Amino acid sequence: MIPYTTLTDGTITLRPFQFMDAPAMHAAVCESLAELKPWMSWAHDDYSQRESFDFITLVRAKWEEGAVYSFVIADAHDDTFLGGCSLSHIHPVYHFCNLGYWVRSSRHGRGIAGRAAKLAARFGFEKIKLIRVEVVVAVGNAASLRAAEKIGLKCEGVLRNRITVGPAIHDAVMFAFTPGDFGLRTLTGDQQR
Repeated sequence: MIPYTTLTDGTITLRPFQFMDAPAMHAAVCESLAELKPWMSWAHDDYSQRESFDFITLVRAKWEEGAVYSFVIADAHDDTFLGGCSLSHIHPVYHFCNLGYWVRSSRHGRGIAGRAAKLAARFGFEKIKLIRVEVVVAVGNAASLRAAEKIGLKCEGVLRNRITVGPAIHDAVMFAFTPGDFGLRTLTGDQQR
């Protein structure tokens, strides 16, 4: 198991979720529902603080299993809750995963998603020994597409019917980071064990 880990670039901090984050997460989600609902299945008008608590319970258990590494995105100076970032769907044989992120509406446009994505991807390469980190963005999600392009994720094409949000099915753009994007060496199969 990878121990709970905190990462920072001096502007933001990624840290594992704690149960005391439930009220701040709930407030950030409620503030951001207009932007989140079209793209996140879990975001809905009646989103409750209990759902935040249940999410934290789940991701802490999944961290301990090595299945999901989910982080609070916080301001590095005052620990204000800014959003969330996760490495999930970690493939145990092929060593790739999905990277997802969201930032509360009042903090959009400050490069926070990009900073979080880069910190999380580096963590994936260095600690989980991944060879690829994928970011899959619905074609219509303009804000996430801009964020992915700005931080240097490599666009690899459009995947048909790749994302579902509730009953809606969306084509999605596949982006990826590899270790070389961070000046890191890709590990061979034997080195990953």
